[in-house]
Amino acid sequence: MSNPISLIETEARAVIGAAADLAALDAARVALLGKSGEVTALLKTLGGMDSEARKSFGAAVNALKSSLTEALEQRRAVLEASALETRLAAEFVDVSLPGRVEARGSIHPISRTIEELTALFGAMGFGVKDGPDIEEDWYNFGALNIPAHHPARAMMDTFYLKAAGRNKPMVLRTHTSPLQIRTMLEQKPPIRVIVPGRTYRSDHDATHSPMFHQCEGLVIDRDITLAHLKGCLVDFLRAYFEIPDLKARFRASYFPFTEPSMEIDIAWDRKTGAIGGGNDWLEILGAGMVHPNVLANCGLDPREFQGFAFGMGIERITMLKHGIADLRNFYESDLRWLAHYGTSPLAPVTLHEGDPA
Repeated sequence: MSNPISLIETEARAVIGAAADLAALDAARVALLGKSGEVTALLKTLGGMDSEARKSFGAAVNALKSSLTEALEQRRAVLEASALETRLAAEFVDVSLPGRVEARGSIHPISRTIEELTALFGAMGFGVKDGPDIEEDWYNFGALNIPAHHPARAMMDTFYLKAAGRNKPMVLRTHTSPLQIRTMLEQKPPIRVIVPGRTYRSDHDATHSPMFHQCEGLVIDRDITLAHLKGCLVDFLRAYFEIPDLKARFRASYFPFTEPSMEIDIAWDRKTGAIGGGNDWLEILGAGMVHPNVLANCGLDPREFQGFAFGMGIERITMLKHGIADLRNFYESDLRWLAHYGTSPLAPVTLHEGDPA
C-alpha cells in the first residue's frame, strides 16, 4: 500500500509546484484533500481493513495529508507574495516626479524699500522702532504740538475709534510720529531712530491711499544743528537713488512739531521724469528741528537737548525709484505686476554710498 501513497505524493507535489496562481492552487487542494479528493478516498478504505493494517495504513495516509497540506501552504505563500508584487508594480506612484513649475515668489516693493531704509540708516547708526496702529489722540496730535483747535488737524483728523474701557480718544495713526513721542518718553538721549510703518488718512487716488506707509526719523542729542540734518538726508538721498552727485535743496515750510521746518527737493527732469537730471525740482520729504514744545512735552529740556526729525512716504520714494505711475498698483495683488517689480528673496540689500562732499 505504500507505493500508491508514494505515487500520489509525487504527482501531488508536481501539481502543487506547477500551480501558476491561487485559483489553480485551490483546485489542486480540492482534488487532493477535498471530500472527493484522492487522499480522502484513501482514508475511506480504512473501514475494510483489519486493525493492524488499518493502524499502519492510516498513519501513512495522515502523514501524506500533513505533507501535502504543508506543501500547499508554502506554495500559497509564494503565490500571494508574487501577486502582491504584481499589484504594487501596477499601482505604483512615483512621488519623486518633479512638481509643476510655478512662478517664484518675490519681495514686495514696499517691503524691499523698508529693508533698504533700514540698511541705509542703520549704517548711520539709526535703530528701528515699531508701535501700535491705533493711537491715543495725545500721542498722535497733542504731544506733537497739534492741539484740538489747530488747523493742521484738517488734513489728518479722521478714523476715530471708540475703545472699550478707555476715556481717551483713539485714532488710527495719521503718521508714525507717535513713536517719536514714545521713544523720547521711554529713552534718554542720545536718540537716533527711524520709524517705518502703516499710516491712515482719508485720501484715495493715483498718488494717495487711505492706508499707506511712512518712514520717519528722529535724532536727539546735545548741540544738534541743521548741518547734521542736511548731511544725514543728503547722504541718504544719494545712496537710496544711487546718484552720488544728486542735487538737493531745502525750502522753508511749516510743521507744528518742528521749528524751523523745511521741505527737501531733489533735482528732476519734468519732461522725462528722470531723477537727478534737468532743471526742475521735486519735493521728496519734510524735515525740521524738533519744536521746543515737543521736547518739553516729552520731559526733555530744550535748553539742553536739540534734535531733528524727518518723514517721507515709502510708496512715494518707491514709485520714483522704480518708475511706478499709480500708487494703487501696490495693493491690487496682480501677480504680473509683482513679478515685474518684486525682488528676489535671496538678493541682499546693497549700500550705495553717496558723495559726502
